[in-house]
Amino acid sequence: MSTGRVVSLDVFRGFIIASMILVNNPGSWKDTYAPLLHAEWHGWTFTDTIFPSFLWITGVAMTLSFARRAERGQTKLAMLLHAVRRSAILFALGLGLAGFPDYDLSTIRIPGVLQRIAVCYLVAAAIFLFTRVRWQVAAIVISCVFYWLLMMLAPAPGCGAGSLEKDCNFAKYIDGVVLSGHMWSATKTWDPEGIVSTLPAVATVLFGVLTGHLLRRPLAGASLTAWMFLGGNALLVVGAFLSQWMPINKNLWTVPFALFMAGMSQSMFAACYWLVDVQGWRRWTSPLAIYGMNAITVYVLSGILARALSLLKVHGEPLRVLLYRDFFSAFAAPKAASLLFALTHVVLLYVVAHWMYRRNWFVRF
Repeated sequence: MSTGRVVSLDVFRGFIIASMILVNNPGSWKDTYAPLLHAEWHGWTFTDTIFPSFLWITGVAMTLSFARRAERGQTKLAMLLHAVRRSAILFALGLGLAGFPDYDLSTIRIPGVLQRIAVCYLVAAAIFLFTRVRWQVAAIVISCVFYWLLMMLAPAPGCGAGSLEKDCNFAKYIDGVVLSGHMWSATKTWDPEGIVSTLPAVATVLFGVLTGHLLRRPLAGASLTAWMFLGGNALLVVGAFLSQWMPINKNLWTVPFALFMAGMSQSMFAACYWLVDVQGWRRWTSPLAIYGMNAITVYVLSGILARALSLLKVHGEPLRVLLYRDFFSAFAAPKAASLLFALTHVVLLYVVAHWMYRRNWFVRF
């Protein structure tokens, strides 16, 4: 069984983090190319593939990391306590970003990207540590079926059962009851990282866990790549097929979305694994690998930078607005200028990641 470092996983993680920074930091949201925006509701774009890919990577990395820890003699309880500690730190970082710099506890957003990673990681870690593969598969099925039944059969006041509309669905109702006043500021009435949709998000991590098991098998690189492609494409087909009854929707993290995106992540990683770990194409991917080695740190710094650019004002206007309007827009059309603004974030944060890499600084939680 292989538990050595899989370089392609760092490369893929780096690509996903760089993509996340790109789509989160346009110069202007109204001047953004369509693939760099989330789907308005049902459906998906390139942007909608990013977060599920990171959760899927979390599952793969967890499997390989816990295997190395087990080989060093760590007990399952010690590994679970490590997962609890890491999840608590991630959740706290998410709250820190959500409240920065005012920290009004009466309105701070409780759900969020890092918070969802924290919760899904902890639940998936507990399932991984104390069950065999067949029960991990069962956990995927149970979480997806339970979510499907809740969304399609549980009535929401004013909506009835089975509604999946933006302003009328069971997930929105639960978020309103439990998280009122602490949801995403863009909606205030529902949250894309809400409570009910965390169920299939856990399944996304567990799909990554299954790929991690596959990576640990003593298979030749070509065979391993083929199996990953086969499994990934099977999930794509099943997700697309089920979308006839429940649409692919990132905000609700529907079951077809979870399956389809897990399939896409696995297929994309299979290509990355083939190129990097099997064929040895590493030099050209080193910037992405460097990004991936400090992924969470870079993501947190990107959030702080974005918030600082919006808060710092020059002549009464946010610095972010001035940079986009008076610098980037001076030599490019609006959408191109917005993209260049986002790419500048990617480059600047790569400089930070590379600086940390050169000093052998790898932040572990």
